[in-house]
Formats: sequence, structure tokens, C-alpha cells
Amino acid sequence: MKLVMAGVDMETVVELSPVAKAEAAAFSPYSSPSTALLLQRRVVAWAKETGSPATVRVRVADRSFDLHKDPLASKCGYFSEASLESGDVELPASFPGGCEAFEVIALFCYGDAVALDPFNVAAVRCAAEFLGVGGLGARCDLYINQVVLQSWDDALIVLQRCQPLLPVAEELLIVIRCVESLAFMACMEILDPEQRRDQPGAVGARELVGRRWDAELVKELAARDLGIKDLIALPFEFFERIVQALRRQGMKEKYVSPVVLFYANKWVLSKKTHKFWATTDEAVDGETDANRRAAAIMEGVIALLPVEAAASGAIPVAFYFALLSRSLTLELSDQGQTRLREQVAANLQFTRVDDLPLPEQETNRSIADSREVRAVESIVSNHVVSVQRKGAEAVAELWDRYLLQIASDPRLRPERLSELIGVIPAGDRKNHNHLYEAINTYLVEHRGLSGEEKATLCGHLDCRKLSHEACIQAVQNDRMPLRLIVQALFVQQLHTHRAFTECSDSFRCVHSGELVAGAGAGAYTPSPGCPAIPTSQPLSSSSPYESHHAPRDARLRARDDASDYETASFRIQALEQEILSLKRTLQRHNTLKGSARRDGGDKEPSFRVATDANAPAAIKRRATVSGSCIGSMRWGSQRRCASRIMRIFARLAVFGRGRSRGKQSKCKAATEQLNCMPK
Repeated sequence: MKLVMAGVDMETVVELSPVAKAEAAAFSPYSSPSTALLLQRRVVAWAKETGSPATVRVRVADRSFDLHKDPLASKCGYFSEASLESGDVELPASFPGGCEAFEVIALFCYGDAVALDPFNVAAVRCAAEFLGVGGLGARCDLYINQVVLQSWDDALIVLQRCQPLLPVAEELLIVIRCVESLAFMACMEILDPEQRRDQPGAVGARELVGRRWDAELVKELAARDLGIKDLIALPFEFFERIVQALRRQGMKEKYVSPVVLFYANKWVLSKKTHKFWATTDEAVDGETDANRRAAAIMEGVIALLPVEAAASGAIPVAFYFALLSRSLTLELSDQGQTRLREQVAANLQFTRVDDLPLPEQETNRSIADSREVRAVESIVSNHVVSVQRKGAEAVAELWDRYLLQIASDPRLRPERLSELIGVIPAGDRKNHNHLYEAINTYLVEHRGLSGEEKATLCGHLDCRKLSHEACIQAVQNDRMPLRLIVQALFVQQLHTHRAFTECSDSFRCVHSGELVAGAGAGAYTPSPGCPAIPTSQPLSSSSPYESHHAPRDARLRARDDASDYETASFRIQALEQEILSLKRTLQRHNTLKGSARRDGGDKEPSFRVATDANAPAAIKRRATVSGSCIGSMRWGSQRRCASRIMRIFARLAVFGRGRSRGKQSKCKAATEQLNCMPK
């Protein structure tokens, strides 16, 4: 750029370097003409007016400025007479604002009016404080208070420009003034009925409740609100202070928490941001540097999140688990990990099974051994043993649903599945339907399990906590152990009996009410356990003990059902022992019979009962094989008993395949067969 000064005898040429042009344009887009050009023009004019050349060279970073001694010494306290004697002054690297701020200060020293705007006011204010230019500092403070702090956009610009000026901008209260002003304007936008948008941020957060976490969807929701879009673009140290100011000024949490969510999604959970950090020129080791920056922001976000935000609906639970899954790839501090897991545990009762993390990529090891499953296992275990845990039944159902997703893994070991099932105490599970589905899924995928392994897994099931439909399915499931099938059959009989009893009681109560209404007072009193029927009978016609019989009968019925269940379980165990004893007897019989044939050809076996009266007593009476009731019978009786047992098990196996019309009769017959067995 060339400039010909009018009124000068000789032509003076002033030319800016390309770097100076670019820096002048980037410093303040509002400056026209540029400050550098104005300064050079003013230096030439001063030299013409005073007739003295520029004798002082000031170096700022990689640029040099040839200036006059008198203007600098009169306006800047930093430039004293002693420092300017040498004619060469170099400002330290800590000088705030750089070359652009020094150009404005030098122009002010020459007596010209300076143009302040949101892009340069913070740098000029810090540079004026560093060089001791008092008049210019007062002008900057006045501009910030009367112009910048009254506008949302100007305050954001100044706050962003303060980042390279720290800690001087902090000491001059520029940062705190911008932060408080932005927080105040955000609160007024929500509280003002004419200006506010309908719950900014909260609407977007509510749309995420009950859905799987999607970073791109959250990004689109954040872009709908320009105020949130501006806030999440700030550096975290400024964003954190704005969030704290919002809470301090009284903004409700349902408006504050979504802003934190959108910020974390942009800088921590977004894969695009991670890729940008990893490929930037400033990164020495791309992946490591990106993880380090994300970890620092995540720890700050975790500290900003309230514990009860998910309970109030301000933040979806899926966001906490998205942070948990991301934290597994980052190196968080122990305090950050502990706080995050405490927040996740506090919201377990509101969690859906789709929110729980699973490995994204397949590996050679089992899913149950992945870091995602182990992290969730640790959180659930800590929640179980915590003193102030809430929603134990909901957490148990959630965990069983989670196991259902893991059970289909072909590399899952049975002992590992049993360990995962044992994370939840037996008393917390009020319903075993999902646990039964998980075990059944595992048995389908692992058909080569031994009987002992099946019995160990199915030992976690309690048929009394299965629904009627689940009991029917368990009875018909040939993959289940025989003991579980018989227990499910017995529980199904109890359900059927209870259903008939309730139906009969309700029928009797209804008809007894009709009799009471027809016959008048004292004609008939409903049986205990029936619900109260509004009638007009006098008070003396009802029994004073009537209201106490219903809960007592219910307790007695429940106690009888439990006793019957325990009796059936004991009978099943005894039956299995009898079968094992019978099997050993048959094996011994076959062994003796084979040895007898080898020794004596067609001779009769020595264990048969002798018909001769003179035969020894040891031959007449067979020794007892075992201490059971079957062992005390003769061989013929044992054969008949074994045939009866096998017929019973055959009927049990066929029970679920028959028509529904014949189920009750078969069940009744099987029960009678069990009751008639020798004990």
C-alpha cells in the first residue's frame, strides 16, 4: 500500500508488509482504515511538524516500530527517560495484546483518537495497564461498561478475546463482568414473557428422554437455539463460570443442565471433534493429545452435573451412560471416575436396558469380560451394597434384562454367567421371568452343557416367582433340568388351585350378597375373606370377628402353599435319590448275573431267593442295598416301584404337549401318583 502525503516537499512512501496487513485485518474487522496505516501516517506527520526524526525503535514480538521519544515518555509510564536513552526497547513476551494492541497505544500517545470495538477493547485495556497508559485504560473500561455489557454478541466476543490475555484480563475484571452480564441476559431471556423462547434447551433435552443416545441428533437440537450454540462454543474455563453464574442468579436446573449436556456432546462425545483434535497441527501425538483434552473437559463436565438431574427429567439417563462409555477410553482421575459412577448409580432406577453400554466392536474374548460390562457390574454391585439405595426391584429387573442381551454370546462361560446372576441378591428379585429367559437363551446357545452345569444355573431360579405363562413354558422346555420341570409343574398346580379358589370365593360372595339383599338383616353372613358388600343390614347382624378372618386366612393359605412347595421339593429330592439307588442296584444285578453265567453257565444267580426251607437264612433273605425305603423291599417290589416311577416321569414329560382341556386331569393324576409313592 502506498500513500502520498500532501503538503510535504518530498514524496514519502509508506508500505505495509503482507504480515502486517493480515494481522491488522484479523485484529478488528471494524477498523477502517487500519490502525497500522494510521500510525505510520501519524509518525510521518509528527516528523514533519517537529522536524525531528524517529529516534526510538520498539520491538514487539517479530515486528519493530520507529517512534519518537517525547510522545512515548509523556503518555506511557513504562517508557521512562532512562529506558529510551539507548534508542532500542524490546517489550517482553508477556506483553498482552501483541503488535495490534501496541499500535493502538502508540497512536493514542501521538494524540490521535483511537477506535475501540469488541474485537480490540480487551487487548487494548490489558496493554494499557501493562504500559501504564492511564487515560486509555479509563476509556476502555467506560466502553466495556456502556457498550459491551449491554449486548449479548459483544459480550461473547470480548469474552472469547480474553482467553489469550489471561491472567491480566482476569485481574482487570473483564472476564467476570462479561460472565455475569451473559448470565443475567440469559436469565432475563427466560423470565421475560415477551422475549423468551419456550424453555430454551429444556425442550431439546425432553426430546432425548426414553431414546438411545445419538450425538448427531443432540447436535441438531443444540443448533435450534442460537443462545446455546453461542455458549457451547466458548472455552471450558469461561463456560464453567457462566454455568455457575446461571445457578447463582437463580436459573432453574431444568434450563441449566441441558446446556451442560450440549457442551459435553460437542467437545467430549462427538467423534468429529475428536478427529479434528487428533489431526490438528498443534497435536504432537494426535490420538493421545485428543484424549487428554477430552478427559480434561469431561472431568469439568462431571463436576458441573447435578446428581438428581435425571430424576427431575432435566437430563436423560442415556447421557450418563454415554459419558461412562466414553470415560473407558480416557484416562480420568480417580476422583472423576468415582463421581461419574456415583451419578450413574444414583440414576439406575430410571435406566432402560438400551441405555446400558455394550462393546461396539467384536473381539476374541467374551462380552461379559469386556470393560463395558465390568463397569456396569461394578456400579450395580456398589448400588446393591449401598446403604441409601433406591429402586432395588427396578434395578434387579434392569440387570436381568441386561443379562438377556449378554446370554446369547457363544463365548460366555457358565461360571461367569452364574457370577453375573449372583450380583443381584435373591431377595431383590420379585419376578424371575427375565432371568428365566436369560438362562433359557444361554441353554439354547450352549447345548453341550453337562447336567451339573445346567443344575447350577437353574438353581438361581425360583419357580414361585415365575408367572403362570412362564411356568407353562418351563414345564414344556426339555432343556431344563427335571427338578425344575417338576417344581414348575407343582407351582402351576398351585396357581390353578388359587385361581379356582378365588373364583369360587368371588362367586360365593356375590351370591351371598344377593341372599342378604333378598332375605333382610340377619338372614346370611358372607364367609370370611369375601370383600365387603354394601348392604342395608343393621350393625348387629355382622360378626365382630369378620374383619380379622380375611388376612388371617390369607396368611394361612400362603403358609400352606409354602409348606406344600417345600414338601414337594423334598419329595422330588427323595425321588431322585431313590432313582439313583435303583440304578446302582440294577447295575449290581447285571454285574452279578454276568459273573454267574461266566462261572456256572446256566446256573441260577446266587442272590435269588431260595425256595427250599432248609436253605441258609443268608440266601433266603437278601441284604439291604441302601438305607432308603426302596432298598428295604424285595427285588420284585423294587421292579414294580421303578415301573411306577418311570410311568410318572413319562406323564410329566407329556404334560405340556397335550391339549389344554386335559391338563387339569393329568396334573391331578400326577399329583395322586406322587402322593401314593412310598416314603
